[in-house]
Amino acid sequence: MDEKIGKYLKGDHIIWGVIIVLSIFSLLAVYSSTGTLAMQKVGGNTLYYLIRHGVILGFGIMIIFITHLIHYKYYSRLSQLLIVAAIILLILTLIVGTNLNQATRWLTLPGLGFTIQISDFAKLALVMYIARVLSMKQDEITSFKEAFLPIIIPVGIICILILPANLSTAVLIFGITLILMFIGRISMKYLLASGSVAILLLALFITIGTLINKEGRINTWKHRIENYFEEGNEESYQSQQAKIAIATGGLFGKKPGKSVQRNFLPNPYSDFIYAIIVEEYGLIFGGIPILLAYLFLLFRAGVIVRKCNRTFPAFLAIGLTLMIVVQAMVNMAVAVGLLPVTGQTLPFVSMGGSSMLFTSIALGIILSVSRNIDKVEPDEEEVTA
Repeated sequence: MDEKIGKYLKGDHIIWGVIIVLSIFSLLAVYSSTGTLAMQKVGGNTLYYLIRHGVILGFGIMIIFITHLIHYKYYSRLSQLLIVAAIILLILTLIVGTNLNQATRWLTLPGLGFTIQISDFAKLALVMYIARVLSMKQDEITSFKEAFLPIIIPVGIICILILPANLSTAVLIFGITLILMFIGRISMKYLLASGSVAILLLALFITIGTLINKEGRINTWKHRIENYFEEGNEESYQSQQAKIAIATGGLFGKKPGKSVQRNFLPNPYSDFIYAIIVEEYGLIFGGIPILLAYLFLLFRAGVIVRKCNRTFPAFLAIGLTLMIVVQAMVNMAVAVGLLPVTGQTLPFVSMGGSSMLFTSIALGIILSVSRNIDKVEPDEEEVTA
């Protein structure tokens, strides 16, 4: 049986197991949490969103399978095209993007009506690009001009373009890139200086933005941070409902489909799906297994990195894994009240098209690295030119 599975599913089998576990939780949780949405949108047909999400999830798994068959070395050159495309698309999003919930984060594909959150694509492209640059600059990694500037410039451009509509994603991307640069041996003084400058610029941006437009997106960020420290405010309604869901779920949960807070919690199928999972399956059968799944993914990425005899696949695997795991940790931290509301989805679990698509690509690339590291000879030349 294992030989038959291994014939088709190459790469790290534990990562494949994590994907299967997350897929099962995703289907069950989305089906349970979309009841109210089904009543509002499709006349109470709860199967509609289950089938829709099942198709998207199936497409995501197919993307993982196809992506993991491509040798990781080809993603090095591809990253050069993707980073340019990401910047262009982010600019287009700011100009002609679709505005939802006071934020212009999406581009609608002409003729299809399908919206893509470009920041998800930009995050993937940026991590791939940084992995390439770090691998090529290891001999001069302490140089400000040769190593640091080629990385921090695209990081700054992408974060600035994302910031006006999506503060949490911009901060998340900046934090992940700093971690990846630290792993890549970029000088600590450059990283500390970058962090300090970013904090000052962000504070200046929020201050000026609040003065110019008191009802805009920046004011929403301000309220979320303030209400994180002030319980009982209307704006903290999401956090309160999520805490109720988790507290009432307890250790063993209310059983599948028995969630009560899904009827009160905004976006229970995306931003707060972890709270619904804990409410229905409890900490023992829901909350802890989900947490462990992402930690196993991070652990296996570390194992893959140790086996790598080339720097590009090592940086690529750990960078993409951090992208997924850090976002998951932020989502779960928001659900349990450790962080202010951010709007970050739970990767490969929450309902959503573009998030599922780009998370699937990232998982496929990680599996590609694990699949091909043993085939690369120590003197094999990488495609990095």
